[in-house]
Amino acid sequence: MDLYQYFSTQTERNIVKCVHYFPIYERHFARFRNMPITMFEIGTGEGGSCRMWKQYFGPMCRIVTIDIADKKEFEERQIFVRTGDQSDPTFLKGLVEEFGRPDIVLDDGSHLMPHINASFDVLFPAMRAGTYLVEDLDGAYRPDKGGGLHAPQSFVERAKILVDEMNAVHTRGQLTPSIYGKGLFSVSLYQSVAVLEKTPFLNTQMVRRPTPFPTRAANEAQALKPGTTPAE
Repeated sequence: MDLYQYFSTQTERNIVKCVHYFPIYERHFARFRNMPITMFEIGTGEGGSCRMWKQYFGPMCRIVTIDIADKKEFEERQIFVRTGDQSDPTFLKGLVEEFGRPDIVLDDGSHLMPHINASFDVLFPAMRAGTYLVEDLDGAYRPDKGGGLHAPQSFVERAKILVDEMNAVHTRGQLTPSIYGKGLFSVSLYQSVAVLEKTPFLNTQMVRRPTPFPTRAANEAQALKPGTTPAE
């Protein structure tokens, strides 16, 4: 059963999602299915989504769902409910200490730009590898949510900057990656959704096959031969 089918047919608890999110979830989360992963879900809502993630990721996952309101009634096997403010770094660091580094973070919390940024500041560096997804980013364009077109606090604007930080090595020293840019593998932007993927190691070596690139010494030797030009 895919996520959208589950969402469309389950009758136990309310889940509120934009339907175009489901292909995005499948694209970025499918590789985690039936793996021993820990997911931090920011925003418990009416308790339907944390159960959806439990069903989707399978019997080895842990879903840690957090909300500023007490939602302990939704706790069950594999689902851990914690009460706290997503903009409180002490609370978030406590979650990492309790459950370890998350493999997935899904921010479906207050949708306020200062809160989204505060959560990202703590949780993205805490990830060794994995996927960080922020949804309902229409607020990035709304002043009442702390956003606005090209507003500095907008998480969409931050994602654009992270694209440059991800490529800082190519800027010839013009840009030094922050702790958020280091280990960043990809930034994907969709309507109202940003997805950032992190890796502990990225092999960017350029390789030529089947013939290896000539060494500098080989190029110089080739240049000394009459009637020849250095190998490219």
